[in-house]
Amino acid sequence: MSQPVQKPILIVNGPNLNMLGTREPSVYGRDTLDDIRKLALAKAKSLGLGVDFRQSNSEGELVGWVQDARTTAAGIIVNAGAYTHTSIALLDALQAAELPVIEVHLSNIFRREDFRHHSYVSLAATGVICGLGAKGYELALEGMAAILETKSRGRA
Repeated sequence: MSQPVQKPILIVNGPNLNMLGTREPSVYGRDTLDDIRKLALAKAKSLGLGVDFRQSNSEGELVGWVQDARTTAAGIIVNAGAYTHTSIALLDALQAAELPVIEVHLSNIFRREDFRHHSYVSLAATGVICGLGAKGYELALEGMAAILETKSRGRA
């Protein structure tokens, strides 16, 4: 009997990440969001994971996707952009999803402006990766694969 197909990993990207590659390349790098999407899809495939990769500038849309993930995803990787530092609504949705969450930032938020040092998302996150550029998404997928493997062994 074949094993059931695991639900995909939801990767959500917040405001202004659609501008990657042209927006402050000295901070965020030259990779576009589509480059990161392709990188994430290839890494997920190598790990035997599916990915649902999304971006929105709208807080409400991000919250809706995270709420839906409760029943449609195995875990969430989130780069909330500026909402990291402002959105209690996104924090509440991540906590309500009751899924493993890995927070990703392209830049090292702790080497930037003071207001970026606080993350509401971190309160819901199993782990945080920052400052490694697009590679952070690959590492987040590796981490998520390990979390899900440990979780599935715990249920066996």
